[in-house]
Amino acid sequence: MKRLLTLMAILLPLLTYAQIKYESISSEKLGETRQLKIQLPRNYDENAEKRYPVVVVLDGDYLFEPVAGLIDYYSYWEDTPEMIVVGINQDGIRIDDTAYAENDFLPVEKGAKFFEFIGMELLAQLDQKYRTANFRIIVGHDFTSNFINYYLLKENPVFQGYINLSPDLAPEMANRITNALSTCEAKTWFYLATATDDIPALKEGIMGLDNQLKNIDNQNLNYKFDDFQDATHYSLVGKAIPSAIESMFKIYRPISRKDYNEILLQTSVSPSEYLAEKYNSIEELYGLERQISVNDFMAIYNAIEKTRNWEEYKSLYKMANEHYPGTMLGTFFEARYEEETGNPKRAMRIYQNAYGQKKIAFLDTDYMLEKAEAIKKDFGY
Repeated sequence: MKRLLTLMAILLPLLTYAQIKYESISSEKLGETRQLKIQLPRNYDENAEKRYPVVVVLDGDYLFEPVAGLIDYYSYWEDTPEMIVVGINQDGIRIDDTAYAENDFLPVEKGAKFFEFIGMELLAQLDQKYRTANFRIIVGHDFTSNFINYYLLKENPVFQGYINLSPDLAPEMANRITNALSTCEAKTWFYLATATDDIPALKEGIMGLDNQLKNIDNQNLNYKFDDFQDATHYSLVGKAIPSAIESMFKIYRPISRKDYNEILLQTSVSPSEYLAEKYNSIEELYGLERQISVNDFMAIYNAIEKTRNWEEYKSLYKMANEHYPGTMLGTFFEARYEEETGNPKRAMRIYQNAYGQKKIAFLDTDYMLEKAEAIKKDFGY
């Protein structure tokens, strides 16, 4: 019993993070009420100034949980931003929701109303009720996957990311998608997945679409395609969702060992400029102002030490002071700059000035004072 209580004490805080909200939304377009599942980011209430991208998941009755769970997992490790995930339940009505006309193959009847419900009602209400950022992703599977691409055909699409899980493509949809992605003027992420054991008729159309999309030359398009081995129409979902999320937020992830070795250790590259450009790109692409992570600062620090490009510390300590004011991070980088550019006495004083500042990473008062003492001993100050 004691072990059970201990286990519950450990798990209960985690369970509170995973709580899901169930809401109803009344739609004038549909003339009915629709059921939603909503996962808010961890500590949403505490971070009162923070805004979050939105992920709309069709077939929310079975797709919501895998999408929401993976986004929560990736954002916990800072591989993606935290996001608001909204699932629309469509159990038993997905065919009506995704109906298209037989003449022009565009949404019709209930399908047209459902299209307007998402684009004109749901997103507007989410923006009013929650702190949303201007970056949206939509996810669908077979019929609903075909449906999500109708938003791509609008002049100013309301979604920037499209996760297509084995789409059941309407006639002309492949050509329409290709034309839209070839000419898109805003950054767009498009993911497409099938599998070796996918439904043959669907796979034929998906492979044909991939042949068209992989030849598009448009810098605004970020396209990824997966053909999973030994997966079915249903099991591919579990493999595709993480692949799609990773591809859409590649630049958001912390600096990888591969980037460190292949980019930062090249003497022709400015590590500090690389860091600044990485976070500027995150803001431009996703509309998110993100604090530079301590791990990324440490990656740049190690690269400077390896390449002995000491001038890089000038920009780095300014960025560190901006992102982590009151800590020892900027102080340490500034002292290293002075130490390696012929100003040991100034470096010693800067190390000493760290006394009273907040510790961060491996930097604490003892370490900084030891650095100051080492200079004092070496130079006899």
